[in-house]
Amino acid sequence: MESLSIDLETRSSVDIGKSGVYRYAEAEDFAILLFGYSVDGGAVQVIDIANGEQIPQEILDALTDESVIKWAFNANFERVCLSRYLSDLGIALDPFHDNHPLSTECARFLSPHSWRCTMVWSAYMGLPLSLAGVGRVLGLEEQKMNEGKALIRYFSTPPFHEPTGAKWDLFKSYNRRDVEVEMAIQKRLSKYPVPQSVWEEYVLDQEINDRGIRLDMPLVENAVQIDVRTKEKLTDRLKTLTSLENPNSVTQMKAWLKEQGVETESLDKKSVTALLANVPDPLKEVLELRQQLAKSSVKKYQAMQNTVCSDGRARGMFQFYGANRTGRFSGRHIQLQNLPQNHLADLEYARSLVRQGSFAALELLYESVPDVLSQLIRTAFISKEGRKFIVADFSAIEARVLSWLAKERWRMDVFANDGDIYCATAGRMFHCNVVKHGENGHLRQYGKLAELSSGYGGSVGALKAFGALESGMKEEELNPLVDAWRAANPNIVDFWWAVDRATKDCIKERSTKVTHGIRFIYQGSMMFIELPCGRRLAYVKPRIGENQFGGESVTYMGLNLSKKWARIESYGPKLVENVTQAISRDILCYAMQTLRTMDIVAHVHDELIIECDERVSLSAICEQMARTPPWADGLPLRADGFECQFYQKD
Repeated sequence: MESLSIDLETRSSVDIGKSGVYRYAEAEDFAILLFGYSVDGGAVQVIDIANGEQIPQEILDALTDESVIKWAFNANFERVCLSRYLSDLGIALDPFHDNHPLSTECARFLSPHSWRCTMVWSAYMGLPLSLAGVGRVLGLEEQKMNEGKALIRYFSTPPFHEPTGAKWDLFKSYNRRDVEVEMAIQKRLSKYPVPQSVWEEYVLDQEINDRGIRLDMPLVENAVQIDVRTKEKLTDRLKTLTSLENPNSVTQMKAWLKEQGVETESLDKKSVTALLANVPDPLKEVLELRQQLAKSSVKKYQAMQNTVCSDGRARGMFQFYGANRTGRFSGRHIQLQNLPQNHLADLEYARSLVRQGSFAALELLYESVPDVLSQLIRTAFISKEGRKFIVADFSAIEARVLSWLAKERWRMDVFANDGDIYCATAGRMFHCNVVKHGENGHLRQYGKLAELSSGYGGSVGALKAFGALESGMKEEELNPLVDAWRAANPNIVDFWWAVDRATKDCIKERSTKVTHGIRFIYQGSMMFIELPCGRRLAYVKPRIGENQFGGESVTYMGLNLSKKWARIESYGPKLVENVTQAISRDILCYAMQTLRTMDIVAHVHDELIIECDERVSLSAICEQMARTPPWADGLPLRADGFECQFYQKD
């Protein structure tokens, strides 16, 4: 036996959508109902476990045999569920089969080393992340059965129905079909294998998801309770001031404001901030209270309550290849990628008050309790007793990668000398010396805004999106700022249009083109951009189209912003963004591989969170992270970090 293709149907009273598979598989009433499998691409067998059928011994043996490759679509689900099932049978998940105490203690889950995920393969090829979606896009003869959702609701979620009758027979057919579709995807994509290096990254991702990150549950529980009390007080005060039945209602609040002589199209944060500058005091209090109520969101804390496992750790926070345009990771459940920042000077003290449930003290000491709760979300992630967190991140990783690719020498010199890129950029743009908090220091903000908005072809709209007007800049300053940045970075501008030309020529000629060390390859009905590390970005059914200005544009099939499979338009600077972000992701993965003997518990964009012994050196971790991969010769990297007992922004 070389490979097993697997699909499970399970049941649990835990809502997997809210809690994730790790918590789902811990439930007392969790059970595997059906086990569909194929050995080496042969006929699919379905084992009716719910009605007493047994998985054959050779298949059970294969599940713990590292030499047998296990395939599934979203394999994390099958692997975690089978870990629980085998543990209940008393089968050790020891990957070394040596019964060593450390091996058996640590093996909570089946080792991911012999697992492969067809969903990852689909994502690598720029395809949807759902089995039905991939089947439709590839036009497979075998398509996922539409009845599936209704059958899962009937048999897999409370109240659980008896596994008998015509519906049960249909459920077994559904299970069989899923294995067939998964194998059909493998067959269709066999010409485009995923590189071994990406599978090694997937294994590392699964290890991080299995390890999880510890949560401070007393803090979490009290934060939720304090938020309930805060909401009640704020709502009562607003009702008193406005006499509205529901002051949370946007419609009611807009109508009330209109009666007071204030009209607004929106009550979002930006609009309310603008209104606060011009309204009289009584209205100001109403709007400030409304802003506090809007901030009063404990969804992250509730996600922690939903996700936490029996040992106090949250697992399954990361989706490998969640962003299939670049291969970057995306967040799941608690979503570490978009946590509020913390700026409280007395963070530890505020944290202790919430942990103790001291609502009165919080009200007395802080202007906004909801804001305090928001700033403390990060601090709910804590290290194990006797250990610490090392939080380390890359400095200006995208700016460095873009400069390296474009061979923008002056920028490379700034990075090599650990200079401030915002000051250096402002200096080039305004032809003067700019020092942070010193000579011409006010120009640094212009350099920063230009850097953040202009690297991928952004113009006035991008500057506005990054808050140029809010920072005090005038409308008439924006265009000259864009022009000045481009004039200061001619090699980056040339790089955009070199990529644009190479892409168009590749598609028109159906050939391979190379520019700036990046290969553009036409193969089958695909265009691939091959990165320096050998990984490829996939663009499905590329064409040359016409853009809104009547010029040539590149289009391809992919998931649009609405998650619909549609034709997407792109051009040089946007493709440069894909390439730069993808290489930045590869550098993070390289650092994770070099640090894999450490307990990486989380990663956010270009930052690693490591749970380690108190004696581990921060400088050694940063030095290791900053090692340039062998495929990125000449790229100057830098990592900085800090130590803490709970997660925070330094």
